[in-house]
Amino acid sequence: MVWIQLLVVLIFLYLGVRLGGAGIGLASGVGLAALVFIFKLEPTSPPIDVMLMILAVVCAASAMQAAGGLDYLVNLAERLLRSNPKQITFLGPIVTYLFTFFAGTGHVAYSVLPVIAEVARETRIRPERPLSISVIASQFAITGGPISAAMVAMLGMTESMGMTLPKLMLITAPSTFLACMIAAFICNHLGKELEDDPEYQRRVAAGLIQPVKPKTAEELARVEVKPGAKTSVVIFLLAAIAVVVLGAVPSLRPTFVHADGSTATLQMWHAICIVMLVAATCILWLTKCDVGSLVKGSVFQAGANALIAIFGIAWAGDTWFSGNSAVINAQLGGVVQSAPWLLAIVLFFFSVLVNSQAATARAIMPLGIALGIPVPFLAAMFPAVNGYFFLPNYGPIIAAINFDSTGTTRIGKYVLNHSFMIPGLIAVVLSVAFGFLMQAIVF
Repeated sequence: MVWIQLLVVLIFLYLGVRLGGAGIGLASGVGLAALVFIFKLEPTSPPIDVMLMILAVVCAASAMQAAGGLDYLVNLAERLLRSNPKQITFLGPIVTYLFTFFAGTGHVAYSVLPVIAEVARETRIRPERPLSISVIASQFAITGGPISAAMVAMLGMTESMGMTLPKLMLITAPSTFLACMIAAFICNHLGKELEDDPEYQRRVAAGLIQPVKPKTAEELARVEVKPGAKTSVVIFLLAAIAVVVLGAVPSLRPTFVHADGSTATLQMWHAICIVMLVAATCILWLTKCDVGSLVKGSVFQAGANALIAIFGIAWAGDTWFSGNSAVINAQLGGVVQSAPWLLAIVLFFFSVLVNSQAATARAIMPLGIALGIPVPFLAAMFPAVNGYFFLPNYGPIIAAINFDSTGTTRIGKYVLNHSFMIPGLIAVVLSVAFGFLMQAIVF
């Protein structure tokens, strides 16, 4: 009966994937209804703390986007990429990694991918090389940055067990960044040179590819920047730094005395919410940007989809785990404890299905906690939630393919032999391997 219940949840999860976007979380709510009303499982509490943290971070990032901060960062990135175009395969993923690291969402890469494609083509570098690893890096940074939805979800589940934000970042940030750089080195040698690629030759012969003219320094400098763009970036970065500092130094968080004489320190998820709400308000006040545009931007829409996904998927998953914990421990406990890395495989393939690092972490990590896997090991395996690239149906992947006019970035004849498979697999395996190394150092 336990596995029949899980099958029902997965069926509705699959139907949600077919709907796309927020449909993943909404359809998972139907699976939750089946657990409660048909199988009579008592529902757990929805993950309100994680959801509110995500909402607060999304509000701050959306305010920065509304003030023109993201456009300003894109302009800086374009200058960097064009300053050393021959190193685009390495600079591209560095830029997209840093964008996601500080902004908290991989969707900021959309603005940089066309620049990467254009610079690669101008320098006769096969665009598939920098585009593929840049997309991978933009997503792996989600498990390394301080304020992504996945990171706050992971912190919310493990903080009470001794994990802090700085420790979590010390494990995942170096692991994911180094893995992406090694993958970039390998990507730099993949595929034929651009001039020798048959698809590129066909498009040139058919007149489908127009010559490109590199932008001059004067053209880059003339890009219009909103008056409050720089201010919004500074405020957002200060907020991100404040979150890390508060996590590293708990004594900076106020302590409260209860009526019974007990004391409690401000919880980290409360601190994140407060800091980000203050940052969003300061951006709106100081830049005088249109408040209405805050909820219309791509960052807010992506965050709202993540919020709804976590609401449905995590609530259904928690209810299933809670109602069947004794059976799950009896059947899987010994196996997973003897080979804890098996959880990384579960995380990977679940993320392939749901296309959300945050929802995957919130749905599967409780299983690892329930099975007694040490928290440092869970942190090491955290980057395995980046399996979105396995099926080439994720937004940034489709965007990168469309931005490459040369046709070198593509989906293969057999679907799974696409441009992002090799760099993605290299990055996920190395990230987890480096994660286990880093957790031994940190702990």
